[in-house]
Amino acid sequence: MMSDDPLILGERMRGLRKRRGLTLAELASAAGLSTGYISQLERDLAQPSIPALVAIARALGVTVQWFFAGSQPVPPEEHGFVIRRANRLSLSYAGGIVDELLTPRLNLQVEMIHTRLPAGAESAESYSHEGDEVGLVLEGRVEFWVAERHFLLAAGDSISFSSQNPHRYRNPGPGDAVILWAISPPCF
Repeated sequence: MMSDDPLILGERMRGLRKRRGLTLAELASAAGLSTGYISQLERDLAQPSIPALVAIARALGVTVQWFFAGSQPVPPEEHGFVIRRANRLSLSYAGGIVDELLTPRLNLQVEMIHTRLPAGAESAESYSHEGDEVGLVLEGRVEFWVAERHFLLAAGDSISFSSQNPHRYRNPGPGDAVILWAISPPCF
């Protein structure tokens, strides 16, 4: 489910950057990105690639989870335990990829993410981070590259790997693909 406010990423990024006392140029340098690109992201004129958002999160000292956005109130008795489908926190990337956070607490030792990739969408260049990942393809087909290895998975297939290995993925089409991810520890 997409957030009711699709322009929250830039606002959150700019606010955190300013709270950290960083200029656009300093954040860009720390993340290995251009100042112009960071400026476009903050003004919601562009959507980040997954590796770019991982680099920005690292430079700002947060996990990617911090950028997920949602606007529905959570009943007090469900807070920290339940996420209703209509209340999932979401994050949109370049190419139409949408991640939805399925874990209600940020202090767990695992996070689960539901990813939808339109045909032809890809996570861009390979990236790596701490932890381990397990991905289950729920719909469609997905190509995975983990270090020097290449795999083509279909609905019902799963993959697991150390997140420290450079990795990326792509939906070769023709329709949407959906992946359910479990990542431990939650550093994404």
